[in-house]
Amino acid sequence: MNVIITGSNGQLGKEFKKYFDKNKINYTATDKFDFDITNLEQMNKFIDKNRNKNISHIINCAAYTNVDESEINFKKAYLINSFAVKNLVEISKKINSELIHFSTDYVFSGDKETYNTNDITNPINNYGKSKAFGEKELKKYNKSYLIRTSWLFGKNGNNFIKKVINWSEKTNVLKIATDEKSSPTYTLDLVKFTNELINKGMFGTYHITNSACTRYEWAEYILKKIGWKGELLKAKRDDFKLKAKRPPKSVLNNYKINKVIGRKMPDWENATDRFLKELGYIV
Repeated sequence: MNVIITGSNGQLGKEFKKYFDKNKINYTATDKFDFDITNLEQMNKFIDKNRNKNISHIINCAAYTNVDESEINFKKAYLINSFAVKNLVEISKKINSELIHFSTDYVFSGDKETYNTNDITNPINNYGKSKAFGEKELKKYNKSYLIRTSWLFGKNGNNFIKKVINWSEKTNVLKIATDEKSSPTYTLDLVKFTNELINKGMFGTYHITNSACTRYEWAEYILKKIGWKGELLKAKRDDFKLKAKRPPKSVLNNYKINKVIGRKMPDWENATDRFLKELGYIV
């Protein structure tokens, strides 16, 4: 393998770099300054300059993930999450590389208990729409992996666990929604399973997440683990008056990836424990 990682300074990109360093996998880490996925001309120049590396895979970790801001600035969300995927497909075809792209549970409306890989997308916010458009572009390339994930958390980015801990340090009363359910996903687990999937060489659409819970259940678990003594109150999504709608239930069914890899992703409690240990909050 010889990999280009886009968005290498983000939460997921940094996890891939760490994993590849540990496992001695050749990679080139890029960001918008040297491999801007919205600029095809710049991308072509970079590829031409690095022809000698014989790039075998492009892993796209670049994304516009601000859900609420996407309601106001859909043009930016579309540019990075949709149009840029078209550019990546063109580049991948040019060098005959495999393309790995990450999408989201927010491509679904949340009307079902769980979603399978072949379910029709029906997003209810602009972020989800931009990612759904990107999926359509990716599926035009037969040497691609579309990996949907949800509620991502890792050491190198802002995420729900870090937010809950930060909130808990500032107040003795917290309100968390009970009517939003999906699957937390530890970047370390996502990277491991993605790499094993690539080694299998079975292109297609996959869901890779830890197990499912509500926001409230997750927050309650985190706060208990760190020994918070405050009061946790139950709330509804509508109480927070966010710009973008969130799907009430967007649990992604992992059956396909479990079958291909031959084992299940760890559950969300196990993943949360390992992450809190990584941050130094528990032993």
